[in-house]
Amino acid sequence: MLHLPEIQALQTLTPDGWLLFATRTVRLFAYGFLSVVLALYLAQVGLSNQEIGWLLTGTLAGDAIISLGIAGIADRVGRRRMLLVGAGLMVFAGLVFALTGNLLLLTLAAIVGTISPSGHEVGPFLSIEQAILPQTALAHHRTQIFAWYNLTGSFSTALGALAGGGLAQMLQYLGRSPLESYRVVIIGYALLGLVLAALFTRLSPATEVESPLLPRPSAPPLFGLHRSRAIIFKLAALFMLDAFAGGLVVQSLIAYWLHLRFGVEPGGLGGIFFGANLLAGLSALAAARVAGKIGLVNTMVWTHIPSNILLMLLPLMPNLPLAIAVLLARFSISQMDVPTRQSYIMAVVDPDERSAAAGATTIARTAAVAAAPALTGVLLGASLLSLPFFLAGGLKIIYDLLLYRSFKAIKPPEEK
Repeated sequence: MLHLPEIQALQTLTPDGWLLFATRTVRLFAYGFLSVVLALYLAQVGLSNQEIGWLLTGTLAGDAIISLGIAGIADRVGRRRMLLVGAGLMVFAGLVFALTGNLLLLTLAAIVGTISPSGHEVGPFLSIEQAILPQTALAHHRTQIFAWYNLTGSFSTALGALAGGGLAQMLQYLGRSPLESYRVVIIGYALLGLVLAALFTRLSPATEVESPLLPRPSAPPLFGLHRSRAIIFKLAALFMLDAFAGGLVVQSLIAYWLHLRFGVEPGGLGGIFFGANLLAGLSALAAARVAGKIGLVNTMVWTHIPSNILLMLLPLMPNLPLAIAVLLARFSISQMDVPTRQSYIMAVVDPDERSAAAGATTIARTAAVAAAPALTGVLLGASLLSLPFFLAGGLKIIYDLLLYRSFKAIKPPEEK
């Protein structure tokens, strides 16, 4: 077993690499912990479906704006320093959400702070950590390391979803009101932000930017990009389409949809998304093996299309067991494009562009996602429960075909 490439990749990790896996674990556990109850909490404090949608849009939009600035300067100002700033914003947002139900204050905290309604990455963390990871292992293990990184995140989100839903359900059984039980979860989210900050302080100076292998061109960088600007902007535009589609069905809204459609309680939602994220993590690990055989771009496209077909089938299921089966089937292949996408971006840019490239593509995705929950909230408010799933699946398939057409001929170094 020790000769498997996935295991060999882990054996090459530096202490900083293992520390990034720890920060990923804490952060994604916190995101999953919060995501199952976030929309339910906002409904309990008196927000309408439309207001919930707009607030989640503000959350994602604020994350995009703040993260663009932080990731764009991280390679120059210091990656560790910017990661600590992100952790502080996570604590700030959690505390404000826990302490008030005022829509204006919640919106301000959502815009400035770091809150994940999807259970997936938001804020500047992913962009900066993606830039550091290739420096913590051997180059030919890059895709495997990203696969393990995403597996760690998916498992952590799964455990967080199970813990958040289970804790809320237990507190309600013990006599706490739904509002009180959800607030305890949100306070826990803020405390996990403090744990994350403590871990970031232990990163070594080796995590900072490497010197570029080639002379930097005379043209000034734009958002930290220079030589790879054209390819990154083109990728970012395509990722925006995919992300907008995904934003129509973020995990918090799927959980809310299951609650409205089938009456699933928080404990049940936690169990469903525990299984879903567990399967997503395994699919991410399998992606490295598939990419080694058919290439990064092919893996990104041809595993993504079937998952989007399953997404469109979800609202057609007549009962909860069939809906869960389709949801789990979708998650079992839905994340195979993620480590391959991250590895591809890091492979086609210079070392001193990595934070900026990851930031530009991640922020493009976050900005596009931000526009979507408001639309879903309107559709749910109009009792059009199925339409977000059809829109999301259709737009994602269009993205897959455009990505293949545009980048099938642009190979990372190991595929040339």
